[in-house]
Amino acid sequence: MDLVKPSRLKSGDKVATISLSWGGAGDDDILWRYNIGKKRLEEEFGLKVIEMPHTLCGTEFIYNHPEKRAEDLMLAFKDKSIKAIFSCIGGDESIRMLPFIDFDIIRNNPKAFIGYSDTTITHMICLKAGISSFYGPSILAEFAENIKMFDYTKHWIEKVLFDNSIIGNIHSSQIWTSEYLPWEEKNKFIERNTQLNNGYELLQGNGIVKGHLIGGCIESLEMIKGTEIWPSNNLWDNSIIFFETSEDKTEPKYVEYWLRNYGSQGILQKAKGIIFGKPYDNLYYEEYKKVILNVVRKELKLVDLPILYNMNFGHTSPMITIPYGAMGEIDCSNKTFCILDNAVI
Repeated sequence: MDLVKPSRLKSGDKVATISLSWGGAGDDDILWRYNIGKKRLEEEFGLKVIEMPHTLCGTEFIYNHPEKRAEDLMLAFKDKSIKAIFSCIGGDESIRMLPFIDFDIIRNNPKAFIGYSDTTITHMICLKAGISSFYGPSILAEFAENIKMFDYTKHWIEKVLFDNSIIGNIHSSQIWTSEYLPWEEKNKFIERNTQLNNGYELLQGNGIVKGHLIGGCIESLEMIKGTEIWPSNNLWDNSIIFFETSEDKTEPKYVEYWLRNYGSQGILQKAKGIIFGKPYDNLYYEEYKKVILNVVRKELKLVDLPILYNMNFGHTSPMITIPYGAMGEIDCSNKTFCILDNAVI
């Protein structure tokens, strides 16, 4: 997959925050949390943060005006002084921006774009435009973490976005949490409880495989099947597909249905490997494994396709940052995952 890599970030760079789906960052009761995330970007990463015209217009406005969200996105890409774009948070309907997207603007102005969850939609917009984007933290859900950011999350932001050397081995986080503390200002000094993580789990596969990285939130990907931003068949060739489930805690049967569709399209057969994020709250941990293997091994007979499970990306914290199009490597013998490329230039 030949995607244009953006320039690396450095201290002093101007970056933009943007609301592409849910507009809660601008709501009166949540704005304090947005400001914490903004402050962290400025003080801990040395960035100069600006908002796009509608970033903080609030939930109702953002919902009612997908065209304004798209306008913000186009403006952020066109503005040469803006070096990166950070999604405030996900949501569930950024797909409504699609009629208002100018792919040429994105293609002609490559820069780092980062977010996760429903931000998967915008990643697929970037993919169609031919630029690499980054599946990683959002302002509200990670940069504005209570008390402080997780060190693991911060490390991978710095390594992937600020360092133009090869990313290398992605070690498993020693801890995890999905605990949700209500976003009230009185809770900002309460730390989320964490649990010990048991590392990556190999569901099947042997040897070492390499492939370019493509994927996202599995629920959000369902919204774009059949649209112009659904990846063409060749983009799945020789890939390592990354999937993760959201805080919706989707029942295993639906994950099974969706994977069956990927098989029916021939997508899983094109892949070199699959990596799965840890389920939210660790719910359905065993059940997800069962349906994954039922589709991949039993139904599709892909008994040699490596599958690495319980990885640290997506809705369970802390998280890595995944560059679309970069070359990933699964080492089945050692149960390791590496990114063999630099993500930025």
